[in-house]
Amino acid sequence: MNKRIAIIRIRSGLKAKEQVEDTMKMLRLYKVNTCVVVPNTPNMVGMIEKIKDYVTWGEIDDKTMKQLLVKRGKLPGNKPITEEYIKEKTKMSSDDFVKAFMDFKKELKEIAGIKTFFRLNPPAKGFDRNGIKKTFVQGGVLGYRKDQINELLMRMI
Repeated sequence: MNKRIAIIRIRSGLKAKEQVEDTMKMLRLYKVNTCVVVPNTPNMVGMIEKIKDYVTWGEIDDKTMKQLLVKRGKLPGNKPITEEYIKEKTKMSSDDFVKAFMDFKKELKEIAGIKTFFRLNPPAKGFDRNGIKKTFVQGGVLGYRKDQINELLMRMI
């Protein structure tokens, strides 16, 4: 079964190639500490490969997705999203919506007016170990981190 991937922008695009900047815009990663949740398709993996030196990514779980939606989901005008708003627009509770979303039965844009990216805080207690210029494998933050993305997201929500 395919999974959803959470992508978090870690570094600014200063001195980045134009292709990298364009890919960031296509993924709606406009600013540092922005997160998007995308399907794990070959197209998306190709886009992630292009921007791998600026982002970290991994498979998101249901619990983290619900926290992200309820706590950091925004409507135009920077208004927070509420349980009632989700119920009114989708005719289902936020738990049910998140479950359907993770099973690819629903999409975020089905909640009318929601911003499809999430602005996050910098992580509590800072980024791990060797900072934002090294890959996760080398002890830094960038790159693929499997399901450990959930722990980082929780610190940033």
